[in-house]
Amino acid sequence: MSDLNALYNEAEALKDEGKTDEAIEKLNELLGQDEKHALAHFALAVLYGRANNHDKAVEHGETATDLEPTDPFSFTALSVTYQRAYAGTGNMDFIPKAELARDKAQALLAQAAAGDCGSGG
Repeated sequence: MSDLNALYNEAEALKDEGKTDEAIEKLNELLGQDEKHALAHFALAVLYGRANNHDKAVEHGETATDLEPTDPFSFTALSVTYQRAYAGTGNMDFIPKAELARDKAQALLAQAAAGDCGSGG
Protein backbone atom coordinates (compact mmCIF):
# COMPACT_ATOMS: atom_id res chain seq x y z
CA MET A 1 0.00 0.00 0.00
CA SER A 2 2.85 2.40 0.71
CA ASP A 3 3.96 2.12 -2.93
CA LEU A 4 0.46 3.20 -3.99
CA ASN A 5 0.53 6.10 -1.56
CA ALA A 6 3.93 7.13 -2.88
CA LEU A 7 2.66 7.06 -6.48
CA TYR A 8 -0.38 9.07 -5.51
CA ASN A 9 1.74 11.63 -3.66
CA GLU A 10 4.08 11.90 -6.66
CA ALA A 11 1.09 12.49 -8.91
CA GLU A 12 -0.23 15.18 -6.57
CA ALA A 13 3.16 16.91 -6.58
CA LEU A 14 3.27 16.81 -10.38
CA LYS A 15 -0.25 18.21 -10.51
CA ASP A 16 0.74 21.02 -8.14
CA GLU A 17 3.68 21.82 -10.42
CA GLY A 18 1.31 22.12 -13.37
CA LYS A 19 2.61 18.93 -14.99
CA THR A 20 -0.80 17.57 -15.91
CA ASP A 21 0.31 14.95 -18.43
CA GLU A 22 2.95 13.56 -16.09
CA ALA A 23 0.48 13.46 -13.20
CA ILE A 24 -1.99 11.58 -15.40
CA GLU A 25 0.72 9.10 -16.34
CA LYS A 26 1.62 8.55 -12.67
CA LEU A 27 -2.01 7.99 -11.68
CA ASN A 28 -2.52 5.55 -14.52
CA GLU A 29 0.57 3.71 -13.30
CA LEU A 30 -1.06 3.53 -9.87
CA LEU A 31 -4.29 2.19 -11.38
CA GLY A 32 -2.23 -0.45 -13.15
CA GLN A 33 -1.43 -1.77 -9.67
CA ASP A 34 -4.82 -1.15 -8.07
CA GLU A 35 -7.72 -0.36 -10.38
CA LYS A 36 -9.99 0.24 -7.38
CA HIS A 37 -8.01 3.18 -5.97
CA ALA A 38 -10.86 5.70 -5.71
CA LEU A 39 -8.67 8.74 -5.03
CA ALA A 40 -6.73 8.09 -8.24
CA HIS A 41 -10.00 8.03 -10.18
CA PHE A 42 -11.12 11.30 -8.55
CA ALA A 43 -7.81 12.93 -9.41
CA LEU A 44 -7.90 11.64 -12.99
CA ALA A 45 -11.41 13.02 -13.44
CA VAL A 46 -10.06 16.46 -12.54
CA LEU A 47 -6.86 16.19 -14.56
CA TYR A 48 -8.48 14.81 -17.69
CA GLY A 49 -11.03 17.62 -17.45
CA ARG A 50 -8.21 20.18 -17.30
CA ALA A 51 -6.65 18.51 -20.34
CA ASN A 52 -9.99 18.82 -22.20
CA ASN A 53 -10.35 15.05 -22.39
CA HIS A 54 -13.88 15.08 -21.04
CA ASP A 55 -14.75 11.52 -22.02
CA LYS A 56 -11.90 10.23 -19.85
CA ALA A 57 -12.79 12.68 -17.08
CA VAL A 58 -16.36 11.38 -17.00
CA GLU A 59 -15.21 7.77 -17.19
CA HIS A 60 -13.02 8.19 -14.11
CA GLY A 61 -15.64 10.23 -12.25
CA GLU A 62 -18.21 7.51 -12.85
CA THR A 63 -15.77 4.82 -11.76
CA ALA A 64 -15.13 6.73 -8.54
CA THR A 65 -18.86 6.72 -7.74
CA ASP A 66 -19.00 2.99 -8.49
CA LEU A 67 -16.19 2.49 -5.98
CA GLU A 68 -17.66 4.85 -3.38
CA PRO A 69 -21.44 4.51 -3.91
CA THR A 70 -22.45 5.77 -0.47
CA ASP A 71 -20.12 8.77 -0.33
CA PRO A 72 -21.89 12.06 -1.09
CA PHE A 73 -18.59 13.64 -2.12
CA SER A 74 -18.26 11.09 -4.94
CA PHE A 75 -21.49 12.27 -6.48
CA THR A 76 -20.77 15.95 -5.86
CA ALA A 77 -17.44 15.54 -7.64
CA LEU A 78 -19.15 13.66 -10.47
CA SER A 79 -21.70 16.44 -10.83
CA VAL A 80 -18.87 18.96 -11.18
CA THR A 81 -17.15 16.70 -13.71
CA TYR A 82 -20.33 16.58 -15.80
CA GLN A 83 -20.70 20.37 -15.54
CA ARG A 84 -17.15 20.89 -16.73
CA ALA A 85 -17.68 18.38 -19.53
CA TYR A 86 -20.72 20.37 -20.65
CA ALA A 87 -18.73 23.62 -20.46
CA GLY A 88 -15.93 22.08 -22.52
CA THR A 89 -18.06 20.38 -25.13
CA GLY A 90 -21.44 22.10 -25.20
CA ASN A 91 -23.01 18.63 -25.07
CA MET A 92 -26.37 19.11 -23.35
CA ASP A 93 -26.48 15.43 -22.35
CA PHE A 94 -24.18 16.31 -19.45
CA ILE A 95 -26.71 18.68 -17.84
CA PRO A 96 -29.26 16.08 -16.65
CA LYS A 97 -26.41 13.80 -15.61
CA ALA A 98 -24.95 16.61 -13.49
CA GLU A 99 -28.32 17.24 -11.90
CA LEU A 100 -28.87 13.55 -11.19
CA ALA A 101 -25.44 13.23 -9.54
CA ARG A 102 -26.13 16.38 -7.49
CA ASP A 103 -29.48 14.97 -6.38
CA LYS A 104 -27.86 11.66 -5.41
CA ALA A 105 -25.29 13.53 -3.30
CA GLN A 106 -28.05 15.48 -1.56
CA ALA A 107 -30.04 12.31 -0.92
CA LEU A 108 -27.01 10.61 0.60
CA LEU A 109 -26.37 13.63 2.81
CA ALA A 110 -30.01 13.67 3.95
CA GLN A 111 -29.88 9.95 4.63
CA ALA A 112 -26.73 10.38 6.71
CA ALA A 113 -28.25 13.28 8.63
CA ALA A 114 -31.39 11.27 9.36
CA GLY A 115 -29.24 8.44 10.65
CA ASP A 116 -27.24 10.82 12.83
CA CYS A 117 -30.40 12.25 14.40
CA GLY A 118 -31.26 8.92 15.98
CA SER A 119 -27.78 8.21 17.28
CA GLY A 120 -28.42 9.77 20.67
CA GLY A 121 -25.14 11.44 21.01
